[in-house]
Amino acid sequence: MIKVATAHEMMEIDRAAINRYGIAGIELMERAGLACVDKINQMYSYETAYVLCGGGNNGGDGFVIARILNGEGRNVKAFLAVPASKLKGDAKTNYIRAKKAGVQIFPISKFLTSHSSHITRHNLIIDALFGTGLSKEIKSPLSGVINKVNSLSSPVLSVDIPSGISSDTGQIMGCAVKADHTVTFGLPKRGHLLYPGAEYTGRLSIADIGFPQKLLTSSKIKANLIQKADALSLMPQRPKDSHKGTYGHVLIIAGSRGKTGAALMTAKACLRTGAGLVTIGIPDSLVDTFQARVTEEMILPLPDKGNGTLSSAAVPVILKFLEKRGTVLAIGPGISNDKEISALVCELIIRSHVPIVIDADGLNAIAGKTSILKRSGAPVILTPHSGEMARLLNRKAEKLKEDRINTAISFAKKTKAYLVLKGAPTVIAAPSGDAFINSTGNPGMSTAGAGDVLTGMISAFLAQGLNPQKASILGVYMHGNAGDIAAEKKGEHSLIASDIIKAIPSAFRSIFK
Repeated sequence: MIKVATAHEMMEIDRAAINRYGIAGIELMERAGLACVDKINQMYSYETAYVLCGGGNNGGDGFVIARILNGEGRNVKAFLAVPASKLKGDAKTNYIRAKKAGVQIFPISKFLTSHSSHITRHNLIIDALFGTGLSKEIKSPLSGVINKVNSLSSPVLSVDIPSGISSDTGQIMGCAVKADHTVTFGLPKRGHLLYPGAEYTGRLSIADIGFPQKLLTSSKIKANLIQKADALSLMPQRPKDSHKGTYGHVLIIAGSRGKTGAALMTAKACLRTGAGLVTIGIPDSLVDTFQARVTEEMILPLPDKGNGTLSSAAVPVILKFLEKRGTVLAIGPGISNDKEISALVCELIIRSHVPIVIDADGLNAIAGKTSILKRSGAPVILTPHSGEMARLLNRKAEKLKEDRINTAISFAKKTKAYLVLKGAPTVIAAPSGDAFINSTGNPGMSTAGAGDVLTGMISAFLAQGLNPQKASILGVYMHGNAGDIAAEKKGEHSLIASDIIKAIPSAFRSIFK
């Protein structure tokens, strides 16, 4: 699994490479510039390149690029965002080298005043203004430079990260370069993968510039990117002498009057993902409705309040079932909201001896009561979208977007629960403080029932013996993978949750190819 760094973590890697491993900073800068030129030569044959250089090490990378491209015979113009007298260290050295090599270097004001008609789609712009260390909003005149870059039709390659994107959160720091391609070094940064940074990054290339592997795989770096190879390594085995009991029995507490579909989709996704047995626990008054629609699933009638919603009297029935037959408990999809449901969910969290997956109305039932999670009798996985997460934290959903990874990590560490924070991208956090960023999925999955499908898939992997962390990682990846396959057939606009369920078999086949 590839690590995903913060600005501070990357700075520590850089410092350790220099101080502990004896790799000179000027050498790392040269390798970074060469890596960018290699990518430029692969992708762009344009004769003219405009290199925008800041006053720090990102600008130093830019001067390396300008010098090498100039030596290859391209028409290179570099623009410096600070007075040359303010350059220091390796950036200053590479400024001097570029100038001696004959690179034309102008003040950044020259780029601002140049006629846009002179910069066409047949010219390449290289953005080396700000790197991963940006910590404050960009103001004039550099905001004007960035706005001009974005207004042009020229392709843009950003060095390390698009200027103006927060390396840690993906947020826009006032304004940001919208790149077609970004070349980063050593590891991807959080800001490359979190929105809106992911949209501004364009196509991301991760260049090896010689950082020691031990630094790039350090357990101190808490965020990780989930990839296909990781999904394959986590996939449960199917022994030839197995039977349905081998793959667990999931009890799904879901559904209420008017919300029967949520329960059925959760159950169907659970079976398609490999659970051996699935029972749906439903309000007694809805048994006839469900019985006519299930095939492979079983039904457990539970006490209800006479209006098609569960009663708290269902708790002992559920616990008795789990004691005798259950492997995993999934609760929440479509169970409705009231005080009795809240009491039911809280009691099950405390008394269940099997892992629990909580979604939808189950999450709303513990809003403002998340301390109950510390009293859980077994591992708990929560799967909120941003609105549900905001209710759990009593915060505005918009505020959560500012730092989704740290929000998820903080919640998981505090509650000792596993958190699957759904979104673009979905982030999984464990009580250990580790986080995992999903790489699959598409906007078409923003549709009713998609979360119910995910609940069923995670529950199925738990039932097959994966621990909560692995079940969450694999469930999220495979859910997004199925959604991507479904979108290829149906298109993102027409995608519905049942399309994702139908694509689950293809998603499994794609992993083993």
